[in-house]
Amino acid sequence: MFRLPTLKRKSPPILGLDISTTAVKLLELSRSGPRYRVESYAVEPLPANSVVEKNIADMEGVGEAIRRAVKKSGTRVKLAAAAVSGSAVITKVISMPANLSGDDMEVQIQLEADQYIPYPLEEVNIDFEVLGPAKDDPDSVDVLLAASRSENVDVRVAAIELAGLTAKIIDVEAYAMENAFALIADQMPEQGMDKTIAVVDVGATMTTLNVLHDLKTIYTREQIFGGKQLTEEIQRRYGLSYEEAGMAKRQGGLPDNYLPEVLEPFKEAMAQQVSRSLQFFFSSSQYNHVDYIVLAGGSSSIPGVGELIEGKLGIPTSVANPFTHMTVAPRIKAQVLNNDAPALMIACGLALRSFD
Repeated sequence: MFRLPTLKRKSPPILGLDISTTAVKLLELSRSGPRYRVESYAVEPLPANSVVEKNIADMEGVGEAIRRAVKKSGTRVKLAAAAVSGSAVITKVISMPANLSGDDMEVQIQLEADQYIPYPLEEVNIDFEVLGPAKDDPDSVDVLLAASRSENVDVRVAAIELAGLTAKIIDVEAYAMENAFALIADQMPEQGMDKTIAVVDVGATMTTLNVLHDLKTIYTREQIFGGKQLTEEIQRRYGLSYEEAGMAKRQGGLPDNYLPEVLEPFKEAMAQQVSRSLQFFFSSSQYNHVDYIVLAGGSSSIPGVGELIEGKLGIPTSVANPFTHMTVAPRIKAQVLNNDAPALMIACGLALRSFD
């Protein structure tokens, strides 16, 4: 059930389903030749506290939100791909004999997995992917082993099934982000090759830093910080309900002092958060710089936040839009899709699994 990115197989279309802290994001893509087309999409709010720090706490609430998203999007696709967060997954690169068949390798990994995984094996879902020949040994291959507690996988499968869909793939958020990043690589210097690029995904409550080198994920880390802090500050300052504050944040109409006294400090805090995330990365790796920053997640849609971060950190920064080169089905409002685009990177990476 727990599949990693590049396992090849022909399959019917798969919905990308990003279950975040505050919303379910659904995306369906089709492909004609090299070009993708957005067939349907929806963003559906989740009941409060139904997902807490990326863990599903209210399966029925999430399942119902997925059902509403399916209805709103108009999709007829019944298969879905979702993802678990990086903090819920253990990954390790191990060395295996190159002459093993896929089946033999699976048996061998099952036998040896308890060396690498700190949970009883009956409580985890394991998958692996052969990365290629080992550097120092021509008779061996490097294999990426990924494991997640079964409950993380099972609760997502159950919520998807409650919505009348079938869970086809449970991926890892960092790999879904890497998948989607391939769509924007041509906007990077040298198409991202030989470059170290930080993708900072600022969600409602969590900020995830994924660092890619040569378009491959080399580091991922989550920190508690997100757009919910801005919503709560609007709520507190202007005496609104949480829902009203969220609406006002998106649609405007707040008093004149909102920009200088509420929004600007939040943008400053966001820049600080990006800087702090990068410092963690530098201190725990051999890298001491990144060539480029890409902002993703709902908060990166705030006007001017990319320029502010670029100015403060001195690193070229842009806001992610995986749909730049895609066509769009007639029923989708292109402007609305573009506004949501930075928040749809993971959903997009999952929807791309249709074409593995």
